[in-house]
Amino acid sequence: MALSSMTGFARGHGVSGPYAWTWEIKSVNGKGLDVRLRTPAGWDAMELPVRARAAETLSRGSVQANLSVDRSGAAPTVRVNAPVLDAILSAVRDFGAKIKASPPSLDGLLGLKGVIEIADAEENEAERRSAEAAVIAGFAAVLASLAEMRRGEGAALGRVLAARLDEIAMLVERAEQAPGRRPEVIRARLAEQVAALLAQSERFDPDRLHQEAIMIATRADVREELDRLTAHVAQARRLIGEGGPIGRRLDFLAQELNREANTLCAKANDVELTNIGLELKAAVEQFREQVQNVE
Repeated sequence: MALSSMTGFARGHGVSGPYAWTWEIKSVNGKGLDVRLRTPAGWDAMELPVRARAAETLSRGSVQANLSVDRSGAAPTVRVNAPVLDAILSAVRDFGAKIKASPPSLDGLLGLKGVIEIADAEENEAERRSAEAAVIAGFAAVLASLAEMRRGEGAALGRVLAARLDEIAMLVERAEQAPGRRPEVIRARLAEQVAALLAQSERFDPDRLHQEAIMIATRADVREELDRLTAHVAQARRLIGEGGPIGRRLDFLAQELNREANTLCAKANDVELTNIGLELKAAVEQFREQVQNVE
């Protein structure tokens, strides 16, 4: 299964009888799947089937879907609101008996608010049902285009993530070969520190110093951190190879990689290993940032 990004855009349109419709769908990063719909008045029935299609196709992302519908070929009906017109004429007659004024003109009366009502022609039920089915099918087609674009973005993203993992693996190998983590080097450094302390005072307990030296040597060993880093890199590569909605699992691995890199820096006992740890943290952070785009 291909790797998918969470960003994409797709647009499509169609015609069904007197109805012309257009779908625009865009998606960006999101922790889960959040579908927001904007439909014209009277088309709210599209929401449930559209949400169901989106949930079948996408796993994560903040999705905005906009539907616009135009109805053509049906002339509007014009109607005079007789009760309103009668009320206005009655008021005119009452005022005419009290004051001298020119009689109102026809266009003036018809121009008053509420006298003329313009309404759309009644919809044909069969045409409307057919248009709704076409709009839902159109959404599915546009959604497929969006998913295809997200997969294209995901392929490029997969190459970037693979490059970051290669960099992390290379830094782990450099840490493996660092002279400062060899047991004899650690022992020599600790022996120098203990000798310096004993030279300054005779009150130090040699046995206690020996125990402390063992503890320090144990803490300075980064074998476990390097092994876990290697295992996490292998797991991330496997997930990317499998593809599919793996964003959350990759994000968890990025957190674990960062944890091990921090521990490596804290336990580093020489400048070279510390520098490798800092480079490792930077590479892991770049990996984590890219992972945020994965579905």
